[in-house]
Amino acid sequence: MVEGFAQSRDQWLPVCSLPRLTEAGIVAVRVAGVDLALISEGGRVMACERACPHEQADLACGRLLHGRIACPRHEASFSLDDGTISDGWPSRPLRFYPVRVERGEVFINAASLILKREN
Repeated sequence: MVEGFAQSRDQWLPVCSLPRLTEAGIVAVRVAGVDLALISEGGRVMACERACPHEQADLACGRLLHGRIACPRHEASFSLDDGTISDGWPSRPLRFYPVRVERGEVFINAASLILKREN
């Protein structure tokens, strides 16, 4: 079990205020030792792994472009719909984690972080 988590695997943890995320577009967070990039784009809120799966660059320093997040190191981009990388780049898809928004706060599902740490 990940330290700091309750015993319930369906616990949702607050990670950022919605106004902060909406203003910034991308916010870097670390939850239970897992680095994530929170993204607000086109009215959607999502969380993905922070390290680019291609070259491990910090995606929290990337740019949002028409439903994609561009890596700051190599300018390839990942779809915010399914995580696929732009054509011509060898990489697995970007991983996303379940989020929800309540009372002006963004929450992430603890179970998804537990599974990440166990793999």
